[in-house]
Order: sequence, then C-alpha cells, then structure tokens
Amino acid sequence: MEEDYPGGGNRYSAPAQPNGRGPRSPRHAETPTQAQEVDDGDMQVGEYEEAPEEEEEGEEEFEPEPFPPPGLKEISSLASWTVSTAKPGNGVAALRSPDTSLFWQSDGPQPHLLSIHFFKLVSIVHMRIYLDFESDESYTPTKIQFLAGMGVHDIQEFAEMTFEHPTGWIDVDFSNVGPIEDENEYGEPLREIDWSKRPVLRAFLVQVRILENHQNGKDTHLRAVQLFARDETQHMSGSVRNEVRANIPERAVSQQKAPVAEPNNIKLASWMLEPDLR
Repeated sequence: MEEDYPGGGNRYSAPAQPNGRGPRSPRHAETPTQAQEVDDGDMQVGEYEEAPEEEEEGEEEFEPEPFPPPGLKEISSLASWTVSTAKPGNGVAALRSPDTSLFWQSDGPQPHLLSIHFFKLVSIVHMRIYLDFESDESYTPTKIQFLAGMGVHDIQEFAEMTFEHPTGWIDVDFSNVGPIEDENEYGEPLREIDWSKRPVLRAFLVQVRILENHQNGKDTHLRAVQLFARDETQHMSGSVRNEVRANIPERAVSQQKAPVAEPNNIKLASWMLEPDLR
C-alpha cells in the first residue's frame, strides 16, 4: 500500500505544480541571470540580421554588354571554317555554336590550326576568342599565333599572344596592324570606341595557330572565335542624314525623284490582240 505525502503525491512521483501542468524537473529551471543572457543574445541577433539588408539595398546591378559592340557587325558567317584535326562531335559546328559550353577539340600533333576562308576581301577591325581555363585546364591554350593574308602562300603573322589562366572573351591584339588609340587626354580608357579610327586588317584568309597548351597538354579546346567589321549603317545616323540632305541643292533633289510614267501613243497591232475562237 502506497503512503501519501503532504505534497499531494506518493513516494514514486514528484509533487505536482500549482498550475496543474505536471511535475517540474529541476533541469528546466531558469535563473534570472540565464534569462537576461538569452534576451541580450536575441537583441544582438536582431541587430546582426538588419545589417545585410542595408548592404543589399546599396548593391548595383551591372547591365550586360550589347552584342555586337556598337559600330561593328559580325562577319564570321561570310567564311568557310576548317580545322586541322577534331574529335568526333567537337568540330567546326561546336566552335561556331553561340553556346560557349561547346568547343572544338583537336585530335593530333601541334600546332593545331583553324583556317577561316572568306568568300570576298573583308576589312576586319576587331577579333576575339573565348577560352575557359576553369573547365578545360590542360586543354587551355597558352600560346597562340594569328595570321592573315590573301591565301596560304602569302599569309603573315600579325599577332602572337600568351596566356596564363584565361577565362572569358579575349580581344586579339591589333597593335601590329596599325596604331591604336584607346586613351584620352586624362589617361583613362574610352567607354565607346570609335571604330572608324581603328586599324583595318584586309584579308581573304585568317588563321589561328595554337602552339602550346597549359601543362604541356597535347590536344586543345577553343570555345569560340568571332570577327567583326565596321557597320557603316550606324555612322549615318538620322541627324547626319538630314544634314547631308540639307546640303544638296534643290535641283539635285528634284532630279533624284523617281520618273513619273507618261502615257504613250503606241497602238496595238492586230496580232497583239486576243485570238478569236472560230
């Protein structure tokens, strides 16, 4: 038989709380000092969470660069592209694709050649290539030669570039083609390039020679190549066209109008009429 205790329980149960929530364990007791520390900690956490929101409001959004660059037009489609060697599925089609996750992979001894044959004489003012060291590693080129000419017999080198860890679009050096003025009087680079003052590379054939790869790799990965010429249509803006038209004499403007068709007095012959059914 169990004995009753003054606390309202027996010897096997803890005394009940006055609010009827059951026995209270000593380990759940909170001292005023602990509660104050928790409150202080909550205040610190609240202050810390507000700080990143202020930083997010101050972040600036960068707009992507327009393609093609203002004043240029891409002429890569005017050429026939050939490569020295290629792995199956990683040939010219992958290199010409706008998706930079695809690439041309060579399959042979160095140097690896990419030949771009144009169907007519072109004037190239800008050229760029896409490399990705983070994805390709030992397949990444570290030394590339760029050549141009009328054909394979008179082709000449106009640039040679070396890379360490290239990632993204890289502009081909045109300093040997002609003088390049990129800076203003304050020594800062210009935001918009005047391509009409840039050197022009006139050629039927452009060749890319990959001489070395990272870590002496054998095969190479080249993800994209683009060539640009001047866009003459952008040079004649609306205001410029109006100025040019204002300087033309009225007589010359009237002569440029399409001639109006006047009626003639030619009579149709009998054999030019519709045939009669007899």
